Amino acid sequence: MLTIGERAVTVDDFQQIIFGSEKIEIASKARERVKKSYSFLESFYKDKIIYGINTGLGPMAQYRIEDADRIKLQYNAIRSHASGSGQPVDLIYVRAAMVVLLNNFLQGHSGIHPEVVELIKEFINREITPVVPEHGGVGASGDLVQLAHIALALIGEGEVHFNGKVMPVGKILSQNNLKPASVHIREGLSLINGTCFMTGTGIVNLIHARNLLSWSLMASTMINEIVNSFGDSFSRELNQVKLHYGQNKIAEAVRKVLSDSKLIRKREEHFYNNNHENTHKIADKVQEYYSLRCIPQILGPILETIDHSEKILLNEANSSCDNPVIDYVSKNIYHGGNFHGDYVSFEMDKLKISMAKLSLLIDRQINYLMNDRLNNILPPFVNLGKLGVNFGMQGAQFTATSTAAENQSLSFPNYIHTIPNNNDNQDIVSMGTNSALLAKRVIENTYQVLSIEMLSLVQAIDYLKIRSRLSSRNRKIYDHIRKIVPRFEEDTIKYLELKEIKDYLCTQFIDILD
Repeated sequence: MLTIGERAVTVDDFQQIIFGSEKIEIASKARERVKKSYSFLESFYKDKIIYGINTGLGPMAQYRIEDADRIKLQYNAIRSHASGSGQPVDLIYVRAAMVVLLNNFLQGHSGIHPEVVELIKEFINREITPVVPEHGGVGASGDLVQLAHIALALIGEGEVHFNGKVMPVGKILSQNNLKPASVHIREGLSLINGTCFMTGTGIVNLIHARNLLSWSLMASTMINEIVNSFGDSFSRELNQVKLHYGQNKIAEAVRKVLSDSKLIRKREEHFYNNNHENTHKIADKVQEYYSLRCIPQILGPILETIDHSEKILLNEANSSCDNPVIDYVSKNIYHGGNFHGDYVSFEMDKLKISMAKLSLLIDRQINYLMNDRLNNILPPFVNLGKLGVNFGMQGAQFTATSTAAENQSLSFPNYIHTIPNNNDNQDIVSMGTNSALLAKRVIENTYQVLSIEMLSLVQAIDYLKIRSRLSSRNRKIYDHIRKIVPRFEEDTIKYLELKEIKDYLCTQFIDILD
């Protein structure tokens, strides 16, 4: 059981909880912080004007709320903002958002009643997951709409996913001997305020982005083996003269993967032996195409983008993003804008762009494999059947190119796409929720393009009959892909096989840069 609230949560913690169904417990110190925060707020607010407790919300903050209407205000905040539309967001992203929401409350700056954090913990542990639609958040007062759908389930209204079914939450609470959370002072506003949904989505995106980077790096080493590339493009000597951490880390990883390859060549054995003096046109290719030899220079910035985004998103996940901030230590309440999602939005746009670029690299490598006039060693479209009658991977290449092109269109920065709303109270917004969800879509697209490359690579390896000469790590990957899709010569329906490969890549997390 994973204890949270005693230290900063990590990406590994999220991975264990979300993908590994690890149960969580709340640290006793964190429980004490929540209790102190609530007790201080309970004793402090009654003779003061405090936003969202005895005032309206947003541009209606100028309206004083009578004591008789305080609880109604909190319920109304949840119900009125549960107004999202579109497809339900995948469960893992909602679960990640709940982990962030819980961890934010455990910082002890929200004045929320302790029963709420206990119920969120139970939802996570029992995998009771609220139904949350994709459209609604502008990322300024945080993820108001998406978080309202989570809050709705916590107060016993709305629908949840449980045991593979969508059901009314009241029934599920009863089955699990749980009671809905009650409003005490400001639970409604606290639950819908903040960046927890975009941050949770962003952390899942990070996990997949790092996984995609590793898989693409393995595919890149494999294609270099297929064409008998020269190894100096990945040498320490060449890459160390560029002072970028990411480039050198990628080059080092390539060298490790290819260390026992029997296919990578040494330039000095082919071009530095003084046997070319009378040659006008060199038969052998002196340098590989950029999509093969520039792997450190292309993947290096992507690695650094992922690393930086991880730092920012973990800072957000371990923060308090509520407004106002309840400070029981200084015995004061501070109003501001910690709910604003610019940090997350900017990082999701950068991550989205990096994944789009990754998909373009993969698409160009696919094109190299498909075009016999470029590679000069493979049949068109790595077609192992009868040319003219069979098509090989030709149809799949259309899908790869189309999907990579969609990623280009999706990569326009959302961070700068602010539109004022809320009677101009929210006059500049982050669009962080949309940024995170668009990054999610680009990542899913990139997995699809990569699945096409992986199938093309193993077809090429079979045509050249070089499995035994591959590096040991790439041999294992070849064997795994071949268990999913055996060698084929005759054309068959490919979409289900490609989905199986995609699902494999999505669930087999690797990090060869660790």
